[in-house]
Amino acid sequence: MPSFFSNPIVAVASIVLFIVAAVALGVWMKHRKTRTLAFKNRFGSEYDRAVLTHGSADKAEAKLAARENRVDALKIRELGATERDRFVTEWHTVQARFVDHPKAAVTEADDLINSLLEARGYPKSSFEQRAADVSVHYPRVMENYRIAHDIAVRPGLVDASTEELRTAMIKYRDIFDDLLQAQIPVAAKSAA
Repeated sequence: MPSFFSNPIVAVASIVLFIVAAVALGVWMKHRKTRTLAFKNRFGSEYDRAVLTHGSADKAEAKLAARENRVDALKIRELGATERDRFVTEWHTVQARFVDHPKAAVTEADDLINSLLEARGYPKSSFEQRAADVSVHYPRVMENYRIAHDIAVRPGLVDASTEELRTAMIKYRDIFDDLLQAQIPVAAKSAA
């Protein structure tokens, strides 16, 4: 009784099918690796945070892509010169207040960052949603934003030390400076 694979046409077709499947698998794996590397480069520590939160790279990448789509639909804008000057003046006032009233200054810095984000077009929402939205364009400052915000909203019973408050102000200053800078569109960044 002849074997199914003894027919030369079936044998060649089976080999070709196997090779095509192996190439397709290799292309898919390369695409996944490239996609993961792109998300890691774009989101930095937010990528790692998303993987921990969602339990797998696939789920994290889907959530990060959803973040990007959400933010793309928002009307994020640059500040005009007058607005920028007003925010800089307010920042200097908050920063000067730190010497005599550090806790109040950190709380005001948190409020000022929220006002700046709203002026730029980020919607008023929970801290976690706002942090997720901001992470799309400003992933570098996200860890600072989370740390500073945690200190700013800490209840009075668990007062932050002067050093923690100082750290929060420094982190808020970095965030503030980044948010005031004009954003280079992603297409222009990749062309450079």
